[in-house]
Amino acid sequence: MIITRSPLRISLGGGGTDLPSYYREHCGFLIAAAIDKYVYITLHQTFVPELIIKYSKLERVLTVDEVEHPIIRESLKMVGIEAPSLEITSMADIPAGSGLGSSGSFTTALLKAFHALKKNLVHPAELAEQACQIEIERLGEPIGKQDQYIAAFGGITCFKFMPDGRVQAWPLNISEETLFNLEDKLLLFFTGYSRSASTILKEQDEKTKKSDKPMIENLHFIKDLAKQSQRALEQGDLTEFARLMDVHWQRKKERSKNMSNQAINEWYDCAMINGALGGKLIGAGGGGFLMFYANDRARLRHAMREKGLTEVRFRFDFEGTKILNS
Repeated sequence: MIITRSPLRISLGGGGTDLPSYYREHCGFLIAAAIDKYVYITLHQTFVPELIIKYSKLERVLTVDEVEHPIIRESLKMVGIEAPSLEITSMADIPAGSGLGSSGSFTTALLKAFHALKKNLVHPAELAEQACQIEIERLGEPIGKQDQYIAAFGGITCFKFMPDGRVQAWPLNISEETLFNLEDKLLLFFTGYSRSASTILKEQDEKTKKSDKPMIENLHFIKDLAKQSQRALEQGDLTEFARLMDVHWQRKKERSKNMSNQAINEWYDCAMINGALGGKLIGAGGGGFLMFYANDRARLRHAMREKGLTEVRFRFDFEGTKILNS
C-alpha cells in the first residue's frame, strides 16, 4: 500500500497575484505557509480488473477514461497509469471549500502517490508544475499556482511567478524566535461557510484579462503589501505584519462583492475589538477560515467562541508533499 500526504496552507500575503491572467503581464509575488492539516491519498493494488475510487463518491470503472473525478482522471493520464487493478482513496483533515488550498493539496498528494507507484523520483517544483498543468491547463480552472507550490514545497515560502510561467521559490528568511511567535499568535476560525474558489476567482480572472484598471491596481497594491509583509516578518516586526494583514483584507474586499458578507464582517470587527491586531479571510473569499494575529489570544478565543466559531489549532509544516508508506 502507498500512502501520501500533502499539507494545506495559509496565505501570508500576495494571494491573487499567482493567477496567470496577472503574472503573465505583471509578475506575481506571494508568501504562503504550509500547516499540519493534510490531504491523504492511499493506493492499493487489487486482484480485481477495475479502478475503485473512493472520495465523497464511490466509483468503480474499467478504464481511466471512464473516471468521473476530473483531477483523478487527468492525473492517471499524466503519470501514464493504465492498469485498472487499483483502489484509490482520499481523506482530509479539513473539508474542501474551506479556503486552505485543498484542491492543490489533493492534486499534489495524488500525483506523488502515482509517481511512487511507477517508481518515479519527482522534485517538488516538478510535482507542483504537473499539478498546475492538470488544474489550470487541462481542466481550465481560473485559479492560481499558490496552492500546488506551497503544498509541494512546505515551509514558509516566498514565490515569484514569472511572465514565462516559471516559478521561483525560496524560504522566508525568518528567525526561529519570530517563527515560534508567529505560530503561537496566528489563530484560525472556521466561518461555517464553504465555497468554490473557482466561482470567486472567475470574476477576478475575467476582469484582469480585460485589463480592468481597478482590478489591476488592486492586485499591484496587494503584491506590494506582500513585499512589505516579507520585510516585516524577516525583521521580526510581527505587529507591523498584523497591521498589513488588516490593510490586505480591507483592499481584498474591494475585488468582489462576493468576497465577504455581513456575518463575516461582523465576526471580523468583533475580533478586532477583542484582542486581534490584524486578520483576513483565507483563500479566494466568500467563506472558509478567518485568520487573526493576536497578542491576547485568550480574549480572542472567548469572543469567537461566543459567536459560535470553531477554532482549528495548527503548527507549520516543513516537509511538503511526502510519501508516508510505500
